[in-house]
Amino acid sequence: MKKLNIVTADLDNEIHAKAVLYVTNQYARDPMGLGTDLPEETKDNLIPEMKQFPGAFSLIAFFDDEPAGVANCIYSFSTFNASKVINIHDLAVNNMFRGKGIGQALLGAVERKAKEENCCKVTLEVREDNRARNLYERMGYSYGKPTMYFMTKYMDE
Repeated sequence: MKKLNIVTADLDNEIHAKAVLYVTNQYARDPMGLGTDLPEETKDNLIPEMKQFPGAFSLIAFFDDEPAGVANCIYSFSTFNASKVINIHDLAVNNMFRGKGIGQALLGAVERKAKEENCCKVTLEVREDNRARNLYERMGYSYGKPTMYFMTKYMDE
């Protein structure tokens, strides 16, 4: 019987750290990510930097003990609600594990954590052409009223 297990990553645990890096890099390789591997410098620094960053955490989905998915999240704060927020920065399921409910399970795990931590909401960003939008909409995520846009300005430009 296939077994799905979702855990909060302990980045001092080598198995967890390698799983977060592996699934995040698989996501980067996907057309919905970068379309290529993470740069070597990023791979070398991702786990040490996440360990140092207050409020960053990852949930890992293991399917039959294989790293199958990840939700890389960051706590934020809503001034309008005077409450914590969880932002899902990356939600990824490796190709070979898609269609097994892992994305939905990861979202559910993030939502449970948000309730446990008394967060007022969970946020995420999604590309217009990402088929995962259907999952997010089914799980009750919306574009809000008024519609908000996530804008970016990179500091190296």
